[in-house]
Amino acid sequence: MLNGSTMRYQGTVYRPPSEAQSLILQATLGCSYNRCTYCAMYQDKRFRPRPADELTEDIALAVAYHGAENVRRVFLADGDALILRTGRLLEILGELKAAFPNFERASVYASPQAMLKKSVEDIRALEEAGLPLYYTGPETGDAVVMERIAKGVTPDEFIEGSRRIVDAGAKLSAILLLGIGGVERSEEHAHGSARLINAIEPRYVSTLTLTPVPGTPIHDEIQRGELVLPDEHGILTELRSMLAGFDLPRGAIFRSNHASNQLPLGGTLNKDRDALLATLDHVIDTPAFPLRPRIDPRLL
Repeated sequence: MLNGSTMRYQGTVYRPPSEAQSLILQATLGCSYNRCTYCAMYQDKRFRPRPADELTEDIALAVAYHGAENVRRVFLADGDALILRTGRLLEILGELKAAFPNFERASVYASPQAMLKKSVEDIRALEEAGLPLYYTGPETGDAVVMERIAKGVTPDEFIEGSRRIVDAGAKLSAILLLGIGGVERSEEHAHGSARLINAIEPRYVSTLTLTPVPGTPIHDEIQRGELVLPDEHGILTELRSMLAGFDLPRGAIFRSNHASNQLPLGGTLNKDRDALLATLDHVIDTPAFPLRPRIDPRLL
């Protein structure tokens, strides 16, 4: 097992939880956008592509350390490797296939800025070359909230970029942030997020709960009282509104089991939607229901 390790890595390591057993190959450093108000990732490095010779060396080191036959999946870090030109990504994928005989697939974070720079044909070529899975974080589908958190795009633009992934036949995993709209726009955030997800039709949908990290602009807003976060009941009610609004007849895997969530849930939409809603109704109507404690942002 690889346990997410790589031979060398600059800065703090970030990867999706589902990539815990993947080799992490740092194709880029940092995030080319890096202005979202809630995000504390990649603050310790300046964005730049890794030189081609360094990646070739890293792949050779992984072969020597793990054994060529043991590397099956690769996560292309950091936060915005998809921003690389398509030709360069195809070169990297070609190197991975040549180095690892049992290579199954690569995956990558996908910012809206990067997705909008790729055509459906680009994504189809990448999918055929071994990059079939993309992780993206709209966080919200509410235009007001999306502007407040400085995503840099509108919900319609996010949908446009995301649909290029889906229309190319690749898999998209979309992440929403519970609480990001505060008490003030909780309802709009929930309904807007459901509309956005329904328009995108991702293969995977997950919710995390906003955990304000010191040093981020959104943490400062909360400290000044400009943004009031929903309490436990408010978060659960917001999640219920999202779930009730999801309509994904083609099917999507839903997860709300991240460490930041006080109530772990999971199922398949639309098949399990009614059962998930019934569970939420029971928890909401049971004040003494034992929830997981809120995560300490210092542990992030």
